[in-house]
Amino acid sequence: MKKLIKLKDTRIGLLSILVALFWLKTLFAYFMDFNLGVEDVFQFIILLINPFATTLLTLGIALYFKRSRFFYPVLGAIYLINSFLLYMNVIYYREFTDFMTVATMTGYSKVNQGLSGSSLSLTNFHDVFYWLDVVIIIIMMLMRKIHFDPRAVNHRLAFSMTSIAVLAFGVNLSLAEMSRPQLLTRTFDRTYLVKYLGLDSFTVYDALKTGQTDHLRKTATKSELEKVKDFTDSHYASPNKSMYGIAKGRNVFVIHLESFQQFLIDKKINGQEVTPFLNSIYHGSNTYAFDNFFHQVGQGKTSDAENLLETSTYGLSQGSLFATLGSDNTFQGAPAILNQRAGYTSAVFHGNVASFWNRNNTYKNLGYQYFFDASYYDTSGDKATGYGLKDKLLFNDSVQYLQRLQQPFYAKFITVTNHFPYELDDEDKDSNFTTVDTGSDSVDNYFVTAHYLDQSLQEFFTYLKKAGLYDNSMFVIYGDHYGISDTENKKLASVLGKSSDTWTSYDDAQMQRVPLMFLVPNSGGKGGISHTYGGEVDVLPTLMHLLGISSKRYIQFGTDLFSSGHDQVVAFRNKDFITPNYTSISGVIYDNSTGKKITPTGKVKKELEADQKKVSKELSLSDSLNTKNLLRFYTPKGFKSVDASSYNYSDGLDKAINIEKKLGTKSTSVYSKNNNKSTVDEYFTDAPEANTASTDSNRIKITNPDDTQN
Repeated sequence: MKKLIKLKDTRIGLLSILVALFWLKTLFAYFMDFNLGVEDVFQFIILLINPFATTLLTLGIALYFKRSRFFYPVLGAIYLINSFLLYMNVIYYREFTDFMTVATMTGYSKVNQGLSGSSLSLTNFHDVFYWLDVVIIIIMMLMRKIHFDPRAVNHRLAFSMTSIAVLAFGVNLSLAEMSRPQLLTRTFDRTYLVKYLGLDSFTVYDALKTGQTDHLRKTATKSELEKVKDFTDSHYASPNKSMYGIAKGRNVFVIHLESFQQFLIDKKINGQEVTPFLNSIYHGSNTYAFDNFFHQVGQGKTSDAENLLETSTYGLSQGSLFATLGSDNTFQGAPAILNQRAGYTSAVFHGNVASFWNRNNTYKNLGYQYFFDASYYDTSGDKATGYGLKDKLLFNDSVQYLQRLQQPFYAKFITVTNHFPYELDDEDKDSNFTTVDTGSDSVDNYFVTAHYLDQSLQEFFTYLKKAGLYDNSMFVIYGDHYGISDTENKKLASVLGKSSDTWTSYDDAQMQRVPLMFLVPNSGGKGGISHTYGGEVDVLPTLMHLLGISSKRYIQFGTDLFSSGHDQVVAFRNKDFITPNYTSISGVIYDNSTGKKITPTGKVKKELEADQKKVSKELSLSDSLNTKNLLRFYTPKGFKSVDASSYNYSDGLDKAINIEKKLGTKSTSVYSKNNNKSTVDEYFTDAPEANTASTDSNRIKITNPDDTQN
């Protein structure tokens, strides 16, 4: 016991005590204030060890100072800074369900927003534990209960402590990569980085990324933007006159089908259609569908798909644009354009935490007025999967918010149930639907979750028709990216009537098709299935022209799919590409008519070389535009730059209701049009987790992120 008491009077002893104390209060923050989403024992173990390495590494810096008059102040300063950083993140997290970035810390406006006068109301009684150790240590020093040790620590010992910290961090990082591959390259979510590597590591990582980005942006010039604009101007395709404006003034529903590939459409398993409802839309007379439409995402997966669709620019070659640049980039995306050109209200409905893919910040810069994230829904019990609220519940529980939006609106619904590993509770499965038996759980279950997604859409569309929303709306239905990975495609081959023995990289490329449908009810029945080749980057100009809004003044890399001037060379993020006749994979050319490798010569060779050059240039210019934030140098005619600070997603329902009251008889919301009566009772879902009563009074309403149970 005496030895333990004396431990505080040695430099190594005091350092050890501070490491232990900070480790404990970091864990306290993890479990009391941060919602890090620990899903299994392995993640729990990583969470327990991740504060140790960085705490020892930072506090260990003091060991290199020989004189006590330097050692103790340095040690104390580092401990205080770490404590302050931890606590500021606790306060910030309570208000924004997110962690403070370097840009937030150094930018006055964001710090003012994040740590405003309301921060006092965000304090809790247990916050005393974040500072109690600091107060006790200071008192003990003043009372000389802690004696300064004049003996310097040998540099070898100091180096050994640093080596132990580095080794511990290496083990931590290895375990993190085992649990979440590509953690640092894809940067899914700041929460993931904190959960796996700790708050200090996240802050350092963010500082490095911020430094790289700042350097690129400081050296950027307006002439670089002109190169981008010259390309997009020359690439522009005039709209098809017969299609231009056919959906003018209508509400727009963007239905984001998670991991949904084209081969699911019309697919039958054991004589049963996997997606009978989507099939009926696909073949409908008022649906304009594309069967050679490809996803173009990179590591950013779903977030890349959103960026492609709503800005007509590509994601990054590495990582997620949303997560890496979304907080500060200048965008000219669909929400802002439609609002400014045609008075559209914009909203996103998504049953996952707002910070995933940094959506809570990126959506503001895109100009989204509302974001109904997991905090607006009841995700307790079996109502959610690892990626958010189940699809039937998402659509069902969103109605109370949807009905309050002023029309016309641009509303995006992001589904999640059809997400790897494609797990679904038995109670949610259709007992009449039997899937395949390929020996691969992900392949077999993929059809089960896709079938569930199809049922959820049918329920939603039934409501829209009852509520009077269907006829005056248009629907953009698309798959965001592949569901079955290349490594599993050979298991899938037999289900598609192909042989796994003859499966090639060419087949993998063809599997990147995802659905795209523009459903425009009562548009004359001139729809059909187009064989035009296109990609996600082409959706925004196509949508704008369908709404009667010209895309010519904007910088967009895609072209209108209905235009005779549409570019059918589809670029993939890795610089591969596909055309109606050929597929290029890592420089190897395949003939689409045979699926065989060819050695192009003559005219074909020159055409493919030109296509490759254009694809490389297009991707390079898009990267330059986004990484250097070049859109800040260009404001299209009539466009007003988005002010992200004007959006607050924590009071969505209250804001919508207040707008209704302010407009009075001029309100165009569904609720107002229905004589100020809710349409919630018009919704029927067979989801077993749904509340038995479907009235507004029992709907979840959470206007403070702290109230969420996620």
